[in-house]
Amino acid sequence: MPSIVIIGGGPAGLSAAIYAARANVQATVLYKDGGALGKTDKIENYFGFPEALTGAELLARGRAQAERLGARLVQTEVIGFEYAENGFTVKTTDGAFPANAVILATGAPRAVPPITGIADFEGRGVSYCAVCDAFFYRGKSAAVLGQGEYALEEARVLLPVAGSVTLLTNGSEPPAALPAGLAVDTRPVTAIEGKDKVARVAFTEGEPLAVDGVFIAYGTAGSSDFARKLGAQLDGNKIKTDTSMATAVPGLFAAGDCTGGLLQVAKAVSDGAQAALSAVKYLRG
Repeated sequence: MPSIVIIGGGPAGLSAAIYAARANVQATVLYKDGGALGKTDKIENYFGFPEALTGAELLARGRAQAERLGARLVQTEVIGFEYAENGFTVKTTDGAFPANAVILATGAPRAVPPITGIADFEGRGVSYCAVCDAFFYRGKSAAVLGQGEYALEEARVLLPVAGSVTLLTNGSEPPAALPAGLAVDTRPVTAIEGKDKVARVAFTEGEPLAVDGVFIAYGTAGSSDFARKLGAQLDGNKIKTDTSMATAVPGLFAAGDCTGGLLQVAKAVSDGAQAALSAVKYLRG
């Protein structure tokens, strides 16, 4: 049976799972938590609910519906991606999930940490994709700004290529299990500095760290991070899709807030349905 992996368990991802399962396609939803909707206290503008309900209640109903129809829901963290002619492999903290098609639905992109120099040096030593840019740091010094599994995965990609790799946790405790060869600096970061390109990272105290590049991997990876790694087109941090929710990468679709527009449950549900129907059509040739 052909398979679709849906990354994100919000209204877009669950809607996609429902439509894919009803089309007799194996649908797996990978999600870390309830996202922004799970924290919403009151929803009273969604069709069919005369009484207000919480975001958590709406998510619970959507999950139950998707599972009843045959979708598989896995609570985990997605940390990486591989793409080949025969499909995708989605890497998580709980193992790898192969897929013939993927739907990105992790919501709006997270905020970049408010550190001086990040925006100024984008493309000049500040990167958001180790898979994309590790090649440019062969034998050079690189740093990864972050402290979770996503940051560790970026570091793992860099370690065999770069001359040195340092994990910058920005004041947080480092993860327990670190890859061999990865240095750690836990000092709070104040700025990324340089002239024409990145030259160093400054901290609240002590000497700066000389680096040739800094990879931003803050928090957990979002849809735009994965789209960028796979070569999909972006408009800022929004994923570009056509009217069928397809990206420029064959077999890769996106739905919901990560595509921009009206950031509402109604649009996310519609996007998810369209993305699933388009993915099913893609799988069936």
